[in-house]
Amino acid sequence: MTMDNILLEVRNLKKYFPVHKGIFKRIAAHVKAVDDVDLYVKKGETLGLVGESGCGKTTTGRAILRLIEPTAGTIRFRSKKLATAGKAFEEVDIATASPPILKALRRDIQIIFQDPYSSLDPRMTVEAIVGEPLRVHGLAKGVEWKEKVQSLISAVGLNPEQANRYPHQFSGGQRQRIGIARALALDPELILADEPVSALDVSIQAQVLNLLQDLQEQFGLTYLFIAHDLSIIKYISDRVAVMYLGKIVELAETEALFLDPKHPYTEALMSAVPVPDPDYRLDQILLEGDVPSPLNPPSGCYFHPRCRYTKDICRNESPRYRDLGSEHFVSCHFADSLNLKPLRTGKS
Repeated sequence: MTMDNILLEVRNLKKYFPVHKGIFKRIAAHVKAVDDVDLYVKKGETLGLVGESGCGKTTTGRAILRLIEPTAGTIRFRSKKLATAGKAFEEVDIATASPPILKALRRDIQIIFQDPYSSLDPRMTVEAIVGEPLRVHGLAKGVEWKEKVQSLISAVGLNPEQANRYPHQFSGGQRQRIGIARALALDPELILADEPVSALDVSIQAQVLNLLQDLQEQFGLTYLFIAHDLSIIKYISDRVAVMYLGKIVELAETEALFLDPKHPYTEALMSAVPVPDPDYRLDQILLEGDVPSPLNPPSGCYFHPRCRYTKDICRNESPRYRDLGSEHFVSCHFADSLNLKPLRTGKS
């Protein structure tokens, strides 16, 4: 790994939400939604961020984009549009960027929202929705603006003749394509896809995933792809980060992660993936208890109350997030010695 190849680098990212109590609304505690997250995204790749609902995936993504303010940490992004005369890229810390710099960064970083229904303004036509980023940033007017919008609508597989229709006149899959077209309008370098297919039918999911891959190749995009479905993550990602209770517990190349998981939580997630074989008996790992509250996380390793490999050190000491080699990062005291089961595929 070389620094020149890294587009986004996140270090020690935290997002704590205060809990107020009493008449005077004093801060009594904090919900640790994102707790000391480290990750990096390489130019041109798709990094999948996966975990169960409530683990902090979406909060991490929104903190990276400063849609919510991070509590602490650095978010270094190498912007091509802010580049100075003598450099190929300008490195910017998004966490501390001023409003003018942050607005300029929006041209390089865009988001595809999870819900294709609520993320589109029902009072605006498709043409106005897709073209709004161009107007806000003053990049096109008149005929040039109209031609650009029509090319974006065509790029995502919609008919430009539908440009004057409203969101309610489209299906869920078509609405998500509109959202994708809007994200492409400013020619971004990085797109955060926040569970972009979870609200769609399975057949439509495949179409949208294939579209995202085609657009990535066509426009040279980099994706940070958030999902809770391991099969989708396996299909679209070059590398995968596994999240649990606000922390990254494992990060590796997709093939390495699915063939040789190193964290017990990753193993448990994989055991729950349905196998497309009616004769295969699923050997599922049932995690005991509920997910701990981020308001009062466990001592030591956050996963130890539900882990079947727990020992005393897990209860008392937080594991170090370390590289086992070949950029396979894991946060587990016994990652070197555990023989964990990979993703099941049935007879095939």
